[in-house]
Amino acid sequence: MARGPRYKVMFRRRREGKTDYRLRYKLLLSGKPRLVIRKSLRHLTVQIIEAKPEGDRVICSAHSKELRKLGWKGYCSNLPAAYLTGLLCGLRGISKGIREVVLDMGLYPSVKGSKIYAALKGVIDAGLDVPHDSEVLPEESRIRGEHISSYAELLGEDSKKRFSHYFNRGLDPRDLPKHFDEIKEKILESFEG
Repeated sequence: MARGPRYKVMFRRRREGKTDYRLRYKLLLSGKPRLVIRKSLRHLTVQIIEAKPEGDRVICSAHSKELRKLGWKGYCSNLPAAYLTGLLCGLRGISKGIREVVLDMGLYPSVKGSKIYAALKGVIDAGLDVPHDSEVLPEESRIRGEHISSYAELLGEDSKKRFSHYFNRGLDPRDLPKHFDEIKEKILESFEG
């Protein structure tokens, strides 16, 4: 009497640590589009995705690289850039008729005030309804980049070395909150008309 193996091989994406299928299944049961936020070392991607039997369909998307076209001179992976990318995606979702989404953080740990939650705040400020706890969202001062500005002020002359990318693009890091407000205004104006 031949017996097969007593173990079960997990799905490839689970073995590679890319997908938590139990969490994905719970998100899909809600029947709402997912707000998928993924980050890398240099950029952030925010997408609104709808699950279909033939595969996921991206309804709208925003990448932090797009902020450069709007005149953004800061890093594309900090809290202010995450918020602006979320705002951009949220406004695109509203224009496509999306009203409510659920947050899909993937395998990222939930850290209060992180880039993931800064992007979520941008999506919420755009007008989308996302179930969340308001305690996890970053403070308004951190979203505007005031913590970066005060750190640059603290460094004094050493800030030219530490923030060389900012200076190369023509932005003094101490002016980041003002620059953030300008870019946010540009994004909002582009969707008003």
